[in-house]
Amino acid sequence: MEWRDFAEAMAELARNLLAQDSVQGTLDEIAASAVRLVDGCDAAGILAVRKGRSVTLASCGDMVKESDRLQGELAEGPCFDLARRAADGERVFRIADMTRPQRAWPRFAEAAAELGIGSMTGVLLYTHDQDFGALNLYARRPGTFGKDIETAGWLLASHAAVALADAHAVDQLEEAMKSRHAIGEAMGILRERHHLSEEEAFNVLRRISQHHNVKLRDIAQRVRDERTDQS
Repeated sequence: MEWRDFAEAMAELARNLLAQDSVQGTLDEIAASAVRLVDGCDAAGILAVRKGRSVTLASCGDMVKESDRLQGELAEGPCFDLARRAADGERVFRIADMTRPQRAWPRFAEAAAELGIGSMTGVLLYTHDQDFGALNLYARRPGTFGKDIETAGWLLASHAAVALADAHAVDQLEEAMKSRHAIGEAMGILRERHHLSEEEAFNVLRRISQHHNVKLRDIAQRVRDERTDQS
C-alpha cells in the first residue's frame, strides 16, 4: 500500500474506531484493521498479561488465540514479553523468520512454526502512563515485516491506543451514570417506604453494602427488583 493510501486509510480507521459503541468493538476493529491495512499481514490480535496470565483481548485470524495461549502456557514469547515488560522500555518487536530457532523463546518458536507462523511484529498499545497490551501482527511467510511495516504498525497502534483510551473513558462514564441512577432510584424507594430523609436512605444502602461486602450499585438494584416483584 502506498503511503498516501495508507494515510487515507488511517483517517478512515480513526473514524471507524470512534464510531464503535463499546470497548470490545474498538478492540475488534483494531485487530481487523491491522489485517486489512498492513501488507502481508495474515492475522492480528491484542494480547494483555494480567497477573502472569495471557489474555486475548481481540483476534482476527485463526492462529492468534492459539499463539496467545501457547505464550501464556509456556510463559515465553515475543507478544507475552512485550505486554508483560512494558515498564522496561521495550515498545516494539520484529521477528523476520519464526521458522528458525529463537534463543529467547525456544519452546514457543518451535510451536509457532507448527502453527504456520512465518514472521511476527508487535507494538505496545499505550497512552501516557497507561498500558493496554500489545498489538501483534502475524504472517505465514518469513520476512514479511520490514522497517516500513514497523512504522505502519506504530501509526496503527497510536490511533488504536487513543481510541481505546477514549472507549474506556466512555464506558466508565456510562457505568458511573447507570450506578448513580440506580442508587438514586433505590433511595427514593426507601424514603417512600420507611419515611426516611435522603441522607438516612443513603446510609441504609451504604451499611448494607459494607456489611455484605457487595457493591452499592448492586444493593440498589436489589431494592429496585424487590419493588418490581411486589408490584
